[in-house]
Amino acid sequence: MRRRWRWLLLIVVFGWVSGASAQDAERPGLRERIRERLEQRRAEPAEPLAHTLAHDGLQRQYLMYIPPGLDPRGPVPLVLAFHGGGGNAGLMADDARYGWVGKARREGFVVVFPNGFSRLPGGNFATWNAGACCGDARDRKVDDVGFARAVVADVRRRVAIDPARIFATGMSNGGMLSHRLACDAADLFRAVASVAGTDATLQCSPSRPISVLHIHARDDDHVLFGGGAGQGAFRDASKVTDFVSVPETIARWVKRDQCAPAVQRTFDAPGAHCEAHPGCRDGVSVQLCVTETGGHSWPGADTVRRGKAPASQALDATDVIWRFFRDSAR
Repeated sequence: MRRRWRWLLLIVVFGWVSGASAQDAERPGLRERIRERLEQRRAEPAEPLAHTLAHDGLQRQYLMYIPPGLDPRGPVPLVLAFHGGGGNAGLMADDARYGWVGKARREGFVVVFPNGFSRLPGGNFATWNAGACCGDARDRKVDDVGFARAVVADVRRRVAIDPARIFATGMSNGGMLSHRLACDAADLFRAVASVAGTDATLQCSPSRPISVLHIHARDDDHVLFGGGAGQGAFRDASKVTDFVSVPETIARWVKRDQCAPAVQRTFDAPGAHCEAHPGCRDGVSVQLCVTETGGHSWPGADTVRRGKAPASQALDATDVIWRFFRDSAR
């Protein structure tokens, strides 16, 4: 039915254009505007497609979005976006919550949404093994680093990906996995960014310096800014951990990347600021963005989970993260 309406719209528009007067047809920009509108409709983003691969004795899933019109010859950037603990790939692919599909379409990169480990057939209530956290993925010692590598390899068989522009980001438990990938897969990922998920690694020895961005709200009630698990975390405390604080997370990366201890303010607005540590080894960057409000959510999101405080609008995390990724590859 939707396709029929699109064809009817095209017929009406083309009929109107062909029947327009010569004076209207010669009006500056008229035909160009009509053509742009039609092209915009044809370029409406397709849905991310589901893929399955076998890894470490498990059937794992991921969603992949390739923007319409993307040059198949590439090479193009790749972003892996990991959902939060208790979520799934479909939630992370929801633009009202995270905005990655729209960002990939506008900027011209492939975005992939892996699904965490779940005991349920549909993959819901999934978690990631980020080291000290979280849930069944941690308890069963699921190889999520290996899974991330397998996803990248599978995508590269389908699309021409630039090996120098492969990035990872995530929310909460997915952000914690991004920190772990920086530790255990720095040979593959150029940069990582975490939102509301601090460093949960049990050990960390990156094979090379790697750029890291962390975004966190001061009033986060799940992963507390000053460390520890808040009341909003999993009801079963055994499924989480005593979370590392945001300052400690940044201090660890400053040490690993051999950055200068001083910070430079790079963004300042009501309700949010960002800062960077200069002089890191091999030109990498360690950055932190803090929002004053927003709780345990993705800054800039239009939609949050029911019962949660609205996301901070003081900055857009997806925009900030993409700029960070883009700049790290220069």
